[in-house]
Amino acid sequence: MADLQISYPEDLPVSQRRDEILEAIRNNQVVVIAGATGSGKTTQLPKMCLELGRTSIAHTQPRRIAARAVAERISEELKVELGGLVGYQVRFTDKVSAETKVKVMTDGILLNAMQRRRNLEQYDTIIIDEAHERSLNIDFLLGYLKQLLPKRPDLKVIVTSATIDPESFSKHFNNAPIIEVSGRTFPIEVRYRPTVREAHDDTDPDEETTASDYIDGIIKALKELEAEAEGDTLVFLSGESEIRDAQDAIAGSITSGALAKGTEVLPLYGRLSAAEQHLVFQPSKIVGLRRRIILATNVAETSLTIPNIKYVIDAGTARISRYSPKAKVQRLPIEAISQASANQRAGRTGRTSPGVVIRLYAEDDFESRPEFTDPEILRTNLASVILQAANLGLGDITQFPFIQPPDQRGVKDGLGLLAELGAVEDAKGKTVRLTPVGRNIARLPIEPRFARMLLEAKTQDLVREVLVIVAGLTIQDPRERPLAKRPQADAMHVRFADPTSDFLSLLNLWNYIEEQQQKLSSSAFRRLCKGEFLNYLRVREWQDLIRQLRSVAKPLGIVPGNPKVDPDGIHKCLLAGMLSQIGLRQLSEKKGADLGKSGKGGTANKGPGEYLGSNGKKFVIFPGSTMAKKPSAAIMTAELVETSRLFARMNAAIDPVWAEALAGDLCKRSFSEPHWEKTQGSVVAYEKVMLFGVPIVVSRRMQYSRIDTELCRELFVRHALVQGEWDSKQQFDRNNRSLMKQLEAEADRARKPQHSPDEDDAYRFYISRIPAEVFSTRTFEGWWRKAKHETPNLLTMTREDLLGEQIAAPDEHEHPTEWSHNGQKLKLRYRFDPAATDDGVSVDVPLPILASLDSDPFEWLVPGMRLELITELIRSLPKALRKNVVPAADWAAKALAQLPDEPNGNLLVVLAKSLQQLSGTKMSAEDFDVSRLPNSLRMTYRPLDASGRPLGLGVDLQALQAKFSESGRGAVAKVVEKVHSPIERDHLVGWDFDKLEQTVESKHGGNVVRGFPALVSQPDGSVDIRLFSTESEQLRHHSRGVVALVKGAIASPAKYVEAHLSQNEKLAIAGLPYTNFSAFIDDVIVAVTDRELARVESDGLIFTRTEYEKVRDAVSACVVESAFEAATLVTKIASAAREANKAISSVNGFDFLSVLTAEKQHVLELLEPKFVSAAGLERLPRLLVYLQAIKQRIEKLVENPNRDRTASLELDQAIGLYVFAGGKFPLATDSSQKLITARWLLEELRVSLFAQSLGTSETVSVQRIKKALA
Repeated sequence: MADLQISYPEDLPVSQRRDEILEAIRNNQVVVIAGATGSGKTTQLPKMCLELGRTSIAHTQPRRIAARAVAERISEELKVELGGLVGYQVRFTDKVSAETKVKVMTDGILLNAMQRRRNLEQYDTIIIDEAHERSLNIDFLLGYLKQLLPKRPDLKVIVTSATIDPESFSKHFNNAPIIEVSGRTFPIEVRYRPTVREAHDDTDPDEETTASDYIDGIIKALKELEAEAEGDTLVFLSGESEIRDAQDAIAGSITSGALAKGTEVLPLYGRLSAAEQHLVFQPSKIVGLRRRIILATNVAETSLTIPNIKYVIDAGTARISRYSPKAKVQRLPIEAISQASANQRAGRTGRTSPGVVIRLYAEDDFESRPEFTDPEILRTNLASVILQAANLGLGDITQFPFIQPPDQRGVKDGLGLLAELGAVEDAKGKTVRLTPVGRNIARLPIEPRFARMLLEAKTQDLVREVLVIVAGLTIQDPRERPLAKRPQADAMHVRFADPTSDFLSLLNLWNYIEEQQQKLSSSAFRRLCKGEFLNYLRVREWQDLIRQLRSVAKPLGIVPGNPKVDPDGIHKCLLAGMLSQIGLRQLSEKKGADLGKSGKGGTANKGPGEYLGSNGKKFVIFPGSTMAKKPSAAIMTAELVETSRLFARMNAAIDPVWAEALAGDLCKRSFSEPHWEKTQGSVVAYEKVMLFGVPIVVSRRMQYSRIDTELCRELFVRHALVQGEWDSKQQFDRNNRSLMKQLEAEADRARKPQHSPDEDDAYRFYISRIPAEVFSTRTFEGWWRKAKHETPNLLTMTREDLLGEQIAAPDEHEHPTEWSHNGQKLKLRYRFDPAATDDGVSVDVPLPILASLDSDPFEWLVPGMRLELITELIRSLPKALRKNVVPAADWAAKALAQLPDEPNGNLLVVLAKSLQQLSGTKMSAEDFDVSRLPNSLRMTYRPLDASGRPLGLGVDLQALQAKFSESGRGAVAKVVEKVHSPIERDHLVGWDFDKLEQTVESKHGGNVVRGFPALVSQPDGSVDIRLFSTESEQLRHHSRGVVALVKGAIASPAKYVEAHLSQNEKLAIAGLPYTNFSAFIDDVIVAVTDRELARVESDGLIFTRTEYEKVRDAVSACVVESAFEAATLVTKIASAAREANKAISSVNGFDFLSVLTAEKQHVLELLEPKFVSAAGLERLPRLLVYLQAIKQRIEKLVENPNRDRTASLELDQAIGLYVFAGGKFPLATDSSQKLITARWLLEELRVSLFAQSLGTSETVSVQRIKKALA
């Protein structure tokens, strides 16, 4: 110290107060020095401490560049080598020695020193410089020093500050003395030049914050300053992009001549390379330079002293880092600066000569701004501070003596981050206790998130890769993008880009650097960095940081291994520190839900794509990210920064499910839709996992038994045991289901649903016997395997278990299970369902038997339902009749007592007769309205196919028989031919068999199936043998088939007969409805065959060859003669038809139009196609009479219309009866005999009514026709 020459520059204001300051330091443990910018306090105070004999002085600076510059300045003034008496230490550089007495450092270095030596014994003096900046580290140091001072009475603390609220520091240290030192020595003129845009009230606020709005103001201000003395100008702007815009505009103005030439424009901001930053501090090499314009961010506000600054242009804005506890993001919005910051900016001038400050905002705007900038502790995440405080054992952070206590939300958010990282045991407790992970995080001098990543990397054996990435995230990006060569720089950097991860891009860059450094010499590597736009110093900083991290991590067992390629593993490690930084891409409701399932598989549609982050945050990928063009479904981001929007700056595609294992208890789980699954044999639910409001698992199937065993047991019993939804085959289960079906059927038979056991009865049975530990098929089988040996019938139900002992079994007579019908036994079913067609009783009818059933017996229903049936039938009577048989139930009982026990005849006929006898009121079957009966009181028919499957269902037996007539015939044939040789044949050429059985029988399921063989005439003239299910069908088809077979065996005499007819006969026949003469002869052959067949067998049913041949021979013998006779007769008939039509045409009266039209149609009906066979040879002569009768009617119609009208009424009555019975004009080919008889009686009635003189062939009347139809 004796050799040390300490001198103080006399021009510095602090030198003038030297004695006062020395005295204050000597007599007080804490001194506050308040000096304006340029007062010299930063460089002179350490010298004063040396003068006082202090031997170990810690001098803190808020920035690394300032620490280095201050150390250099002090050593220069003391005329000592840097690193000797005066040294400095920043995070990546430690330039000190054992002789160092003044150690300039960043406040973070001093903060870290407290972890190793809690009382800071290595220092006897601590100078906290630029305390007015109130950074987080400064506030923490001041609070810690306040606690430390009582323990270290020898320690001197000097707090320096600009003239910004020094009283707060004095008050913090128990009213420590304040010494104020003046700043500038030259006057400063402040001019207010608000921009034009600010004068508009309707301007977009976001637009107001961009520097481009101030460009015109800057150009005007620079133009204004050209009138002043020469000197450099410092322009304060809010950010890098604003500086670029202003630089372009100024350069353009210089080129255009708007600003004077000989001006150099230089930017100054944090992302510039070191070389570009140093240009500001070095003399310019440009020849003829008159002035410099420095475009800077708020980095130039304090600490840095830029030489030769005479003018300042202040845009009045800056990007202020703010942390939002609500959004949990660190924002960097552009804000209006405080008055203190504005004064700091103004203090950059006026140091060597008078200066001018032009503020691009109004004076009243300045006056309305806050006095000071909010301390960082009020606008940042407090996790690091809380972690260090807890590691130092400082107790409750809320009780720590901060100058200005942090907002409770900030503390809460910091604790939340530590809880997210698994660093604290209970984030809500008063005392913060670190977990083993938390203690390890505290030992790593990096941001807690990054420390957590390194710890996870140890478990994944990916320390090398994660260490590289963490170090790369901590430093400034080594990839430079000079303004003049930005496209070239981007082209070089794109080689390292990974489209799925910015982190892997960083790792790729490191691998490339490491590879090149091994190949190249030191100078060649430096040249490579410069040529490929990589900042060499930042690369060295990166390497140094990795070495330091290796050193501090080694005691924790975090040791880098060999290089590995494991992108998923790397991202999992990084995710451990970014659990609240996950985002899911929002597309639509459906697609958004799918993201959780699909993970990162594939990329979403191109587009900006908004992401949903933790606690409802929504952000987009920063355009500079490698993922910006192809955003993934799910990402994690290292940094969320809010400018114009909330941007994710460093990102990677991930599977959000990874976060579940890392987050542990932080995950919020919800479970939905617990349900039984037969295939699983257990209760399954869907699990949704939320992490900070982000659905990392949307819908995952899981075994619900680990959540709610009791509910699983209930669902197992209800679904597996009660409803049978399981694959376990147990004898008790089969027995119980059989019993349940039996009891349900009994209840349906009795129509007493209350006697049917339901699922709740079965559930109560099982739940009372199944132990609590049984909740799935697997657990049941394990339990039952033992239990069934001890109590075999434990789970076997009995009737009494389900219904009790009061309900008796149904009476088999009242509700039988089989129906006997003509020797057939048919199964009966019962059902209680008023809405169903088969409600009540239904009968299963095999298809082969369907056609043979008669509905009359079934209408009686079963005995147990008959009383209700009769009651409802009585209620369906018309009121005039019903009033004589009320109450209906009593009369039903009386009637039932008289009815036979077994069905006998038609129920309605029998019931009407019985009620008539009992009540004396005349009634008939037609009086009952059957349509009013519910389905439960009508027999339902269920036709079954050969496999027993239902083919239909209905209460109308005749409709079902008609519907299934053809398929029923085929079914009969199949059944019969299983026993008998095949009967059905196609295209017979003659009767080539001895006998066709009239009926065949076969057994079918215990019932007898009867078949009725018949010859069937086909439309093409061929003849087949078919089996029919009813005798009526046989009767309808067989005689026609025999006729067709005979016709086919007779040679047609058409040519012979035609050759021997007169011309008049030929013309007459040609006018009849036959296509040609041969068709007429064919029809005659049919008529002859009909006649001869009737002579052999009146019903036309012959079944032997002898009978057939007899008919065939008879027809063959007389066919020619009969043909001539028929030709003669039809000639007369044709003539009569012409006469009838002529008579009709001769009458022109409109009053007779209906009669004339009807008779014209009548002629056509008589002479229908094939009318010879239709009428038959026996009746054919009468057609002549019928046609003559038409002529006579027309002739008499004109003479006596009233008489004709009276006769027409009687005829119309008869025709109505015929049509009602199903008759048609002309007759259908399959018409019944009664319809055929009635048809020709109608013709005889016409003769009797309109042409009595012609005479009838038999007695005829309306009553006679009615009788024939009965």
